[in-house]
Amino acid sequence: MTIQYTPPKVWTWEQESGGTFASINRPVAGATHDAELPRGEHDFQLYSLATPNGVKVTVMFEELLEAGHEGAEYDAWPIKIGDGMQFGSGFVEVNPNSKIPALLDLSGDEPLRLFESGSMLLHLADKFRAFLPAEGPVRTEALNWLFWQMGSAPFLGGGFGHFFAYAPEKFEYPINRYAMEVKRQLDVLDRQLAERPYIAGDDYTIADIAIWPWYGQLVRNKTYKDAAEFLDADGYTHVQAWAEKIAARPAVKRGVMVNRLSGDESEQVPERHSAADFDGKAL
Repeated sequence: MTIQYTPPKVWTWEQESGGTFASINRPVAGATHDAELPRGEHDFQLYSLATPNGVKVTVMFEELLEAGHEGAEYDAWPIKIGDGMQFGSGFVEVNPNSKIPALLDLSGDEPLRLFESGSMLLHLADKFRAFLPAEGPVRTEALNWLFWQMGSAPFLGGGFGHFFAYAPEKFEYPINRYAMEVKRQLDVLDRQLAERPYIAGDDYTIADIAIWPWYGQLVRNKTYKDAAEFLDADGYTHVQAWAEKIAARPAVKRGVMVNRLSGDESEQVPERHSAADFDGKAL
């Protein structure tokens, strides 16, 4: 960067920051308009979009259904974040942070709201006793990696992804800074996967479900255009093999389609209410 910036003593919001999503970024929380959320017939109501964080949850639901947990049937409603739907009053009531995904669990006596994807994975795993042991070292290891993902992915998304793909101009310093960190994270994963088939050990867990939409899709060049080549993703051979293994799972193939609103129509299921919504899709 060649332009020197001197921060003011007190920052004020005077103009949009520029770049993709600039029109919906703001320094305050809360609803901007009244808008009720739709409700379907199932106990689980998901309000989301097929971003990495959204895909975590739709994959989890599809994996539960694939494993025979009929109680995991869900309705998935798209939230068009570019249109500001996440600032509607109904959405903010479920997620005061105004980020997707947001989930309502209506299976109990009182509605239960969940508004962080990691919290959703943990809640569903414990509720259905699936993809996470109830106790013991594997549970602890899986949770280590779940929270690793929650803490690490902002450097990939809001850091590298923003400056590499979404910022209005390319700046060398932030791209270099976040590329270095993402490559370090990929090396962490590659070393972990060199000694075990899945992130937490011998079994597929919510750790894999959480990490794959971010890092697995990154090395498969499904996240930011040309990012896999830029980061030399082929060099992380263990991550690559793991990413392709996860991508081949039938539930994952379905999960990445749910609430997808762009790309080939054969790969989109904008709303999901039953297994029939996948009929005729490119599975």
